[in-house]
Amino acid sequence: MAVIVTRDLHKTYNPDTIPVHALNGVSLSVEEGEFTAIVGPSGSGKTTLLNILGGLDSPTSGYVEIGGTDISQLSENQLIDFRKNHIGFVFQSYNLIPVLTAYENVEFVMLLQGRPEKERRERCVALLEAVGLKDHMDRRPSQLSGGQQQRVAVARALAPRPAFILADEPTANLDSHTSANLLDIMGKLNHEEKVTFIFSTHDSRVIERAHRVVTVEDGVIIRDELRS
Repeated sequence: MAVIVTRDLHKTYNPDTIPVHALNGVSLSVEEGEFTAIVGPSGSGKTTLLNILGGLDSPTSGYVEIGGTDISQLSENQLIDFRKNHIGFVFQSYNLIPVLTAYENVEFVMLLQGRPEKERRERCVALLEAVGLKDHMDRRPSQLSGGQQQRVAVARALAPRPAFILADEPTANLDSHTSANLLDIMGKLNHEEKVTFIFSTHDSRVIERAHRVVTVEDGVIIRDELRS
C-alpha cells in the first residue's frame, strides 16, 4: 500500500525574476514500511522534494497524495493539523524544545492531539525505552549528547503514530559510532513496527542500509534502485 504518491511535481522559485527550477516533473510512490534514501548533490532538488512531501513547501504544479489525501488542496490550518497527525520529522539540528525534558518533548505532539494522559504516558515510556533512553527521560536537551538528542527526536517523530517519518540528514552532526547506533535503532523500528522512513542524505552509511535509493539530479529522478 502506497503511503505517498506524487505526480509530475514541479517547483520553481523566483518565477518573476530569475527562475530557479528545483523540481522538473518528479513522480514517486513510496510503499508502507519502506526504508528509502533520497540522494543527490547539493542543489539537486532532494531537500525541496522532502519539504514538499512533508507539506512544508508546496509545488508549483503537480500534486502530493498522502494516504489518499491530496495535501495541495488543504488550507494552511488543515495542513498544520494533517502534518501533526500523519507526518513525523527528524531534523539535522534535532529541533528539540530546550525547556522541556526528553519525556515532555516526546509527549508534546500527543498533547496537541488531545491524547489521554494514560495513553501519552505509556507511549512515551515505550518509545524512550525503544531508543535506549528510558533512564534519561527527565533530562533536558542540554543534559544530553548529540546522539541522545537525535534519539529523542526519533521517539518524538514516532509518538503520534504517523504514516511515515521524514529524516533530513539525521546523521550529519553525529560521529560514526553514534550514527551507526541511531541507524540500528531506526532499522529495528522499520523492521519490527513497519515504520516507513524517508531520508534525505549524503551519508554513505545511511545509503548502505537503505532498501531503496532514489537519486535526484537537476530536479529529476535519474535512478530508482530497489535492494533486497
